[in-house]
Amino acid sequence: MQQNLLAAERPRLCGSEYLATFISPNEVKKMLPLAIMFFMVLFNYTILRNTKDVLIVTDPNSGAETIPFLKTYVLIPGTIVFFAVYVRLCSVASQAAIFYICTMFFLVFFGLFAFVLYPMKDFIHPNGFCDWLRDSLPSSFLGPIAMIRLWTFSLFYLMAELWGSVVLSLLFWSFANQVCSVAEAKKFYPLFGMFANVALVVSGSFVTFVANLRKNAPQEEGVDPWQMSLVYLITGCLVSGGCLIAAFAYMQRCVVNDPTLVEQTQTTKAKSKSKMSMGDSLKYLAGSPYILDLGILVIGYGMAINLIEVTWKSRLKMAYPEANDYAAFMGMYSSYTGVATICMMVVGQRTLAWFGWGFTAMATPVICLVTGVAFFSLILFPTMWDPVAVAIGLDALMLSVFVGTAQNVGTKATKYGMFDPTKEMAYIPLDAEQKTKGKAAIDVIASRMGKSGGSLIQQFLILFLGTLSACAPYIGLFLGAITVAWILAVRRLNVRFLALTSKDKPSNIEMK
Repeated sequence: MQQNLLAAERPRLCGSEYLATFISPNEVKKMLPLAIMFFMVLFNYTILRNTKDVLIVTDPNSGAETIPFLKTYVLIPGTIVFFAVYVRLCSVASQAAIFYICTMFFLVFFGLFAFVLYPMKDFIHPNGFCDWLRDSLPSSFLGPIAMIRLWTFSLFYLMAELWGSVVLSLLFWSFANQVCSVAEAKKFYPLFGMFANVALVVSGSFVTFVANLRKNAPQEEGVDPWQMSLVYLITGCLVSGGCLIAAFAYMQRCVVNDPTLVEQTQTTKAKSKSKMSMGDSLKYLAGSPYILDLGILVIGYGMAINLIEVTWKSRLKMAYPEANDYAAFMGMYSSYTGVATICMMVVGQRTLAWFGWGFTAMATPVICLVTGVAFFSLILFPTMWDPVAVAIGLDALMLSVFVGTAQNVGTKATKYGMFDPTKEMAYIPLDAEQKTKGKAAIDVIASRMGKSGGSLIQQFLILFLGTLSACAPYIGLFLGAITVAWILAVRRLNVRFLALTSKDKPSNIEMK
C-alpha cells in the first residue's frame, strides 16, 4: 500500500495562485537555456535522422533491407568503441570538456561528409567489387553488399545515430540531471521538453522546404539535386550546433557555479573522476536490479520501434522512390511528430502529477503495442481494411504508408512526451557512480543493443525469407513478446522508484 509520491505531491493550488508559484525568475534563468539546448539538439537530430534514411533507403543499390545490417555490424561496434572512449574521458576530463569535445567532433564530421565525402562518392565507393559480390551471391544479400558499397553513407548513418544516443540521451540529459533537483525535474522536464519539441516541427518543415526547393528547381545537367539539398541541410545543422555550444557555454559561465541555482554538491560529485574500467563498470551495473530494469525499458523501446519502423520504411520507398520526394515526406512526418509531441508533453506533465511515474511510463509500451498490431494487421490481413481504403480513396500501399506513419508518430510522440521524462527522472535518486556509469551504459550500450537486437531478428528473417513483407507475420509475434517484457519491467521499476524517492528513505539508497 505505497502511496504514489508524485500524485501525493501534486500542487493543490489552482488558477492564477498556482501559476504564480509554478515558476520563479531563478528557475527561468536555468530552464530557458536548457530548453534552448534541447531545441538545438533535437533540430539536428531530426535533420540527421531523415538524411541518413534518404541516403540508405533511396539509393538504387540499397533499400530498407540494409538498415538491419547497419544496426548490427556498424552501430554495435561503433557504439562499443565510443563507450570505451567515453569511460576513458570520464577519468581524465570534466563534464564540460567532454561535452565540447564530443559535440565538435560530430559537427566536424557532418561538415566533412557534406562538403567532401559525398561529392567524391563515385570515386571512393568500391562499386566494381560490390557488383561482383551482387552477381555472385543470392539476392537476399543486397543489404550487406550495400552496406559495404556505400561505406561513407554507412559511416554517416553511424554518426547520425550516435548523435541521438550521445549528444541527446547521454550528454544533454546527464548535464540536466546534474543541475536539476528531483522537484525541478517533476515540474520542468515535461515542460521544457514540450518547448524543445517545437524543433521537430521547425526542422521537419525545413527538411520539406529544402527537398521541395531542389525538386522544383530547373534540372542542370551533371548536378545531383540531392547533393545540393544535403549541403543546405548540413549547413543548418552546423548553425544549430553553434547555438547549442553557445547555450552550454552560458550555462557553464552563469548557472553551474551559482549556488542559488544549482546545488553545489551535485556539481562536485559530477567533477569527481572514476577510475573504473569499462568491464568493471558493466559488472558494477549488472549488480543493480534498478539499473537492469532501466536497461530493459530502453532495449524494449529500441527493439519494438525498430521492428515496426524498418517494415514501414520499406513500404515508404515503394511509394516515394526518388530521394527528394522521400525527404519531403519524412520532413512532413517529423513536423507531425513534433505537433503530436507538444500535445503529449502537456499530457505527460499532467499524468505525472495526477497518476504518478508508473502510469506515465506505461503509456509508451501500451501505445506501441496497440498501434503496432493495427499496422501489421493491415499488411497481413489487407482485406479487413478494404472498407477504410475505399472510404478514403487510397490504395493498399498508400494506406499502409499512412497507418505506419500514424503508428510511428503516436509511439514517438509518447516516447518524447512520457517515456523520456520518466526515464530521466529515474536516474536522479541514484548515487553519483550509478548516475554516471549507469547512464552511459543504458543510453549508449543498451540503446544500441535494443535497436541492433531488433535488427538481428530482421536479418535472420530476411536471409531466410527474402523480403520484409514475407517476414511481417514473424516480426509481429516478436513485437508482442518484446512489449510484454517491457511492460513487466515498468511495473518492477515503478516499485523501486517509489522506494528510492519516498520521504522516509535516504535518496542514495542502493538497490541491490
